[in-house]
Amino acid sequence: MPPAQAEPYIEALGLEDALKFIEAFGGTEIYIAADPKSRSSVVALIGYPKAKALASIIERLPRRVPLVKEWRARVYKSQGLKTVEIARKLGCVESTARLYIKGMNTPKDPDQLSLF
Repeated sequence: MPPAQAEPYIEALGLEDALKFIEAFGGTEIYIAADPKSRSSVVALIGYPKAKALASIIERLPRRVPLVKEWRARVYKSQGLKTVEIARKLGCVESTARLYIKGMNTPKDPDQLSLF
């Protein structure tokens, strides 16, 4: 199940294009025009119809495109990518990618406080 920050992207773009969009723009603020132009980097990446679909839900999108690395790692693993490929896509080291895949980045008990 995708995290809440990624859901609007998946609804508007589908899984593959949402992943492509997050890979390209994750961690940044991006302007999506109500009527995207062909020279737009968003249109170049996902096409006019999907850019228009994103523009139609702009109020539901977070200010910054989320990175959602742990979720992406699990999706990539389910698609059969090797850990080294996942690490490259996420821009992290292999050991971190392994932790993301195993789900060790998030606490298991929501009531437990972090040590740091």
